[in-house]
Amino acid sequence: MTIRIKRTDYNAIVTYCLDGLPDESCGLIAGHIDGNVKTIEKVYYLTNLDHNNVHFTMDPKEQLAAVKDARKLGLTMLGNFHSHPETPSRPSEEDKRLAYDSAAVYMIMSLMDKNNPVLKAFAVDKEKNVTEHEIEIT
Repeated sequence: MTIRIKRTDYNAIVTYCLDGLPDESCGLIAGHIDGNVKTIEKVYYLTNLDHNNVHFTMDPKEQLAAVKDARKLGLTMLGNFHSHPETPSRPSEEDKRLAYDSAAVYMIMSLMDKNNPVLKAFAVDKEKNVTEHEIEIT
């Protein structure tokens, strides 16, 4: 699976996550699916209600508004993103436990090195096995 994201959206996610420090930042991604390619067309920046550096809870009202907006624009909800302020960009045990949708894309931005953020994308299946997707920045 390949995840395509525009350079402007990638840069905006980096900025959003850096601005959210020391807390984890989070949001949703929507776009189109064409075979093995998921193209991100819109990024929704949501509030981390936990205000915590190792956990996030998305604001349910903001989530609903994002889903409604995506539907209105004819986009498919592809998944979500969140940052790891102090750990690598791979799903934590909690991330895997909370990954309920095996079709979703789970993007994680590591900010361990703030000058070199690392964005990776994953799938988590029903058995909690993790597969990394390729990210293509266009």
